[in-house]
This record gives sequence, structure tokens and C-alpha cells, in this order.
Amino acid sequence: MNKNIVSHFHPDEREFVERATEWIENAARYHEHKLTDFLDPRQAYILSTLAAREPDVHIRLDGGSEHAERKRALIAPDYADLSQADMQLNVLEITPEGQRFTELEHGDYMGSLLGLGMKRDKIGDIHVLDDGCHTVVATEIASYLNLNMNQVHRLHVMTSLLPIEQLRAAKQELQTMELSVASMRLDGIASDVYRLSRSKILVPIKAGRCKVNWKPEEDPSHMLKEGDVVSVQGMGRFKVLELEGITKKGRYRVKIGKFV
Repeated sequence: MNKNIVSHFHPDEREFVERATEWIENAARYHEHKLTDFLDPRQAYILSTLAAREPDVHIRLDGGSEHAERKRALIAPDYADLSQADMQLNVLEITPEGQRFTELEHGDYMGSLLGLGMKRDKIGDIHVLDDGCHTVVATEIASYLNLNMNQVHRLHVMTSLLPIEQLRAAKQELQTMELSVASMRLDGIASDVYRLSRSKILVPIKAGRCKVNWKPEEDPSHMLKEGDVVSVQGMGRFKVLELEGITKKGRYRVKIGKFV
């Protein structure tokens, strides 16, 4: 692989870059088809960027819904018709018994799925609905989840498998907040969003537990801009919705959307 390509990516991303490069080379040279696990938006961007450099290869990305965040990719020679390809997606419908299902959140469903020994790469978007949850899963582990998923956060649940066409996608909800900050630095905004002191938010950032636009970011002074999505492991994530202006005292007025 061209070392110049690797240099453009964060060290934590280089393993994925190497694998993606191999998939693309195999499709170009040996006419192989490769269906990946679910990719986050950053991985999908990396794969798309690498594929664009190879004229004999094209890819298809699909996560089951128009605005899917996590998607599987199909990599193939450019002559292959991918429009009708089976992307091996299923919906795991999870229905809690009783009237307490409204207590369950995204993290509860995720925790139970991972608790069954599943890798995050096999699970797509989790859509929390008014009456339960629709989770996009890889077909190869769908039956296992359907048989073994019986509890979410101490609540008994029932499951069923549905074709991807029956997915009910949830609308992403954001809890908005208005901030007045001295600058657009990552540590300053994150400390206000998570209500932590500047010294405490530095710990996860410098430890590599922070991502900006799904890319690891260890520099507390990284300047955020409109549209950036920030996540800190164990604390949730937020989006910079709008830079509303600068006050007379030179502070930035910023609208933030925290994912709930």
C-alpha cells in the first residue's frame, strides 16, 4: 500500500485503511466481491475515498434506511450491477412486555445486544420507537439474536425477525442548548456540554476516547465548526448545529444539539 495514503489518516485508522485497500485491490485484480460488516460514517468515507482512486472498482453502501448512520459496503468490479444486490440486512424487532418499555433507551438495547457476545460491527442503527425497538442487524447473526435476546435492562422482551423493507426508522432527536464560549476549542465546548471542568474533560480526550466526525481526536485545542459531531466514550455525543455570532465581549454564541 502507498505509504503516502496511510499518512493522511490517524494511526488508529491505519488498520482499517489497510484492510479497505486490500478489499479494493482484490476487486480490481481478482474480480472479488466483498460485503463488509457495518461501517461508521468515518469508515465509509475512508472506503469511498480509496475506492474513488481505483477506476475498476465501485461500491454500494446500505444501512436499511435513507439516513442510516451505520452501513454495510459491497465492493465489486466496476462491471458488476450492485443495484439489486442482497446486502444481507435484517430487522430485529424487540418488543418489551408490559407498559414499562418507555423506560428503555438506546444504550439499554445496545448493552443487551453486546451482552450476547455480539461485535458492534455486526449491528447497524438502533431505532428506538414508541412501542419497542427496530435494530438493523447482519443476516448472519440475526437468527442467533432472535433466539437468545430475551431481556433488556431487566425487562423481559419478545423478538421477531423482519425483512429490511419493514424497518421503521426512528427520527433522530436532539436536545438543543445555547452556549457562550471563549473559543470553538474542543475541550471548552465539550466541558460545557457534559458539564465537567476543563481539567476533567481533558482526561478522555488525551486518552483517545474522543472522536470528532468519527475520527479519533486527541488534541484538546482542535477547533470545532458547524456540522461537527463529537462523541466521548461513556458520555454520549453532540453536534455543533450553528455558530450564531460573536458577542460584544468577543465570546462565541453556539447552538449545540445533544443526541438523546
